[in-house]
Amino acid sequence: MQKFSDVLQGLDSAEDVLRIELFHPDGSSAGVIENKSGTQGSLKVYNHLYKMFGDITLDAAVEGLALYSEHTEDAENCPGKHPNVDRLLNVLEDELPLSIKVINK
Repeated sequence: MQKFSDVLQGLDSAEDVLRIELFHPDGSSAGVIENKSGTQGSLKVYNHLYKMFGDITLDAAVEGLALYSEHTEDAENCPGKHPNVDRLLNVLEDELPLSIKVINK
């Protein structure tokens, strides 16, 4: 399995993204990923998923979990430790997609 740090090097830059807002099907907030230290990897993953799929669909969640590499297994074993991975796991479990709004700088 490829390491998450290696996966990130293959993704497009998200330097121009200020934050990514996520929404449940009913329009309520599902979270925000800020462009700050500690969440920039997730910002790149979710920006990549946005560009490929438009929303976090079931297919996008599968792709995202593959991109998170070793963090996916860790999230499955330690719920709450990786909230941005947990969100993708929830999409698969609930079969409810999330919509994405990308806010650029």
